[in-house]
Amino acid sequence: MAILIYLFWFSFLTFFSFIFLKKNRNPKSKLQPPPGPPSFPIIGNLHLLQGLPYRCFHQLSLKYGPVMLLRLGFVPTVVVSSREAAEEVLKTNDLETCSRPTFAGPDKLLNGSIDITFAQYNESWKENRKVAMMELLNIKKVQSFRYIREEEMDFLVKKVSESALQQSPVDLTKTFFFITASIMCRSALGQNLHEREDKIEELVIETALTLDCFRFSDSFPCRLGWFLDWLFQMNKRLNKVCKKLDAFCQLVIDEHLKPDGKKTRDPPAHIVAGLFNMIEKHGHRDSSKRNMDQIKAVLVVKPYIIIYDLFLGGIDNGAITLIWVMAELMRNPRVMRKAQDEIRTILGSKRERITEEDIDKVEYVKLIIKESFRLHPPLPLLVRKTRSHVKIQGYDIPPDTSIMINIWKIARDPKHWESPEDFIPERFIDSSIYYKGQNFELLPFGSGRRICPGIAMAIPILELGLLNLLYFFDWRLPDGMIDQGVDMEENGTISVGKKRPLLLVPRIWTIIQGYDVPAKTQIFINAYAIARDPKYWEKPDEFNPDRFLDCSIDYKGLKFELIPFGSGRRICPGMATAISIMELGLLNLLYFFDWGLPEKDEGEEILTGNEDAL
Repeated sequence: MAILIYLFWFSFLTFFSFIFLKKNRNPKSKLQPPPGPPSFPIIGNLHLLQGLPYRCFHQLSLKYGPVMLLRLGFVPTVVVSSREAAEEVLKTNDLETCSRPTFAGPDKLLNGSIDITFAQYNESWKENRKVAMMELLNIKKVQSFRYIREEEMDFLVKKVSESALQQSPVDLTKTFFFITASIMCRSALGQNLHEREDKIEELVIETALTLDCFRFSDSFPCRLGWFLDWLFQMNKRLNKVCKKLDAFCQLVIDEHLKPDGKKTRDPPAHIVAGLFNMIEKHGHRDSSKRNMDQIKAVLVVKPYIIIYDLFLGGIDNGAITLIWVMAELMRNPRVMRKAQDEIRTILGSKRERITEEDIDKVEYVKLIIKESFRLHPPLPLLVRKTRSHVKIQGYDIPPDTSIMINIWKIARDPKHWESPEDFIPERFIDSSIYYKGQNFELLPFGSGRRICPGIAMAIPILELGLLNLLYFFDWRLPDGMIDQGVDMEENGTISVGKKRPLLLVPRIWTIIQGYDVPAKTQIFINAYAIARDPKYWEKPDEFNPDRFLDCSIDYKGLKFELIPFGSGRRICPGMATAISIMELGLLNLLYFFDWGLPEKDEGEEILTGNEDAL
């Protein structure tokens, strides 16, 4: 925001400010606008936004109330900071406030905002969202991607296990975004992200930075704003990213069409294939530029090649929330231990794979995710625009006014939350509060007509990912960071994540009879003592082959009372050869010969033990 100080050098723009103020001045008006801080000409209240916007709004709301009016440049903006006011916006006046302001970045990237996420509320938007929810993101479709989620989580466990064996730190920030994006990429595009990781990562980073940066044209939607964007070369990066995204989207479209424009014979059951099926079903299949632009608008990506409209909430709320969850668990070892104990007790100690069938068995994981959504909503500000005059908490809000709902502040309101700054998942035990838009104290995905369409895809990734990480691994901070603790500094404007990568050292979970066994510890299993344990063997010191009659105990590693060859991955590989030699040798010795002890000399004893075996 420091770049705003340059505005003060444009004194000649006072003329524009005079026209703006004169146009909007109405001394005879009886409307009651929300209170707000005094504003400067031209820049309005932009000078007050020093730092993260939602934190600045929170501080201002302490003085001006839960509904306040700011002027962000030429754009009047109402900031809502209470549960009651949010409910009036998102429920009582949902239809009147369900449009979107125009933002220069998304408008350019999304071909004039003809998408779902940033489009104005109109018949085209309603039809597109209806088709997306009914045909592309229905429960059956989401469930059909279950095998993809489970395979990618297996890959996650494998990669983390490699670091665990070396006791080296894992960059969970990069890992979570890659795994989440890989799931989305396979589900959405039918393509394996592992095959083109470097190029995709570059495209994703550029797109994220472009969408998240400040633009003058957002606060000054006129030639002034575009001039300042041009002056500070903000459009240069935007145009560059637009070309790359357009080329990528065209590549995706071309890969699903034959050279003659026909669809491939057996398309995979992913989202893009469903999109083409949808267009063909509704009779919109043609090669016109407008139709291709509409398809591209649905295909435009955010981190790691995800269909933008359908998975904006999915990728951000998934990866960013996993990062915050692990950060909070490291800061709260009581919660970490309780979660791991519950998971490992319920699922047992012998699981080699976690599936989505296990998710509903562990309730505490769901509580942890809820609490993370409360403290760290990835999208802390919900943005709307009024379509007509509305009243919020008794204040008049005219048409075409931007509304920002500070869900970060609402989720920390001491009126609704006890000890709001503390990470306490137990607060949701026996609580009806959920995150799907009906409870306005907790709105990580929004609510009403503009609720995030990717919620159904995001939640299984979150739950399955956390379940795998807590079941298979114990975690610690890297050497040298233990005294410093976990850095929780935030970063971002639209999507807010950790400013610095989350680096943790994993250790493969090893617990024997309730005792934790550190990594690289030698373990000796006394098979001799086990085979003489009177708990399992009657007269254990006597040689009695008859004890194995009608007995299922064998020596192949499945019965741990008798493990002469070991068991598991390190079982003796020569067992089959050894058994054949022993059986054939003993058969010959007993068939052809009788045996007796040699005559002993006076005073000599026959050794029956193994004293001189070596």
